[in-house]
Amino acid sequence: MEKVQGEMEIERWERSEEISDAEKKVIQEIWSRVYANCEDVGVSILIRFFVNFPSAKQYFSQFKHMEDPLEMERSLQLRKHARRVMGAINTVVENLNDAEKVSSVLALVGKAHALKHKVEPIYFKKLTGVMLEVIAEEYPNDFTPEAHGAWTKMKTLICTHVTAAYKEAGWAQYPTATL
Repeated sequence: MEKVQGEMEIERWERSEEISDAEKKVIQEIWSRVYANCEDVGVSILIRFFVNFPSAKQYFSQFKHMEDPLEMERSLQLRKHARRVMGAINTVVENLNDAEKVSSVLALVGKAHALKHKVEPIYFKKLTGVMLEVIAEEYPNDFTPEAHGAWTKMKTLICTHVTAAYKEAGWAQYPTATL
């Protein structure tokens, strides 16, 4: 069953908080373990995302009709997309000390999803939330309260930059989304 999110306009999304050097280190340490299993973790994130928010599958012609998580797991297209998502996040994590690089990478992601794929921006908030859930479950010993706080800032950083790219790409109005 699809989870329902109350109406939320992009303008009300939380503002990006500065990630401290200690938090960057925590994010990078956990990410090094996550990225060692890049494809498997990425597939787990996407499957949970599509199970929890099946309306997100509408943007993927190759697997939008798949209902069975096992079928999704075997999908080469889903695996390929998982690698791309994880690669983009890896670039952001590796460059947390280079704000211009982070902004540039996330602007490219946002603009592509806004202009080419026409994906509603609310899905980024949902996807990054699922990402945190999966990482916390897969790496429970590493995901301390401090790590959770750091990763929450990381999630906000991603969403803030991506939605700024949507605005720049001309998404004049962000529809209120009830997913």
